[in-house]
Amino acid sequence: MKKLILSALIISTSLLSCTEQKTPIKEELISTYYLIRHAEKDRSDATNKNPDLLQKGTERAIRWSQVFENVSFDKIYTTDYNRTKQTAAPTAKSKKLELLFYNPSTLFDTTFQKATKGKTVLVVGHSNTTPFFANNILEKEKYQQIDDHNNANLYIITVTNNTKTGVLLKVN
Repeated sequence: MKKLILSALIISTSLLSCTEQKTPIKEELISTYYLIRHAEKDRSDATNKNPDLLQKGTERAIRWSQVFENVSFDKIYTTDYNRTKQTAAPTAKSKKLELLFYNPSTLFDTTFQKATKGKTVLVVGHSNTTPFFANNILEKEKYQQIDDHNNANLYIITVTNNTKTGVLLKVN
């Protein structure tokens, strides 16, 4: 009887040691940044540093919200200018998100990185900041300043652990 119990114990131990050890899978945090420039602004008064959008710009802002219809944004950032806020507003309204403001002179600083890690974020900026914002996220000089009449660029930057990728689309 003791031999039978000992044999059963040895077989059980052997079987347990042969079972697959499951190691926990490290969860990947994915941060996705959608960066656009504000829509067409009113250029009728060259002295106005904070113009509103033209009707054409308002229509583009609505089209952006349609483009982003199936994107689940966690946050929407904009500079504190009428044209950027008005460009972001239709998307923010459709997503039931409030606009958050960023300082274009401190692009992708540690505070912004912490606040957006693992999130899907829309950032609305300017011709002289949006491509450089994308470059700061990528940590390389990939994109050049946008022509002042180009309001169609969409930069999508994805950060997964230490891998960073970027793509530029034109959305007319």
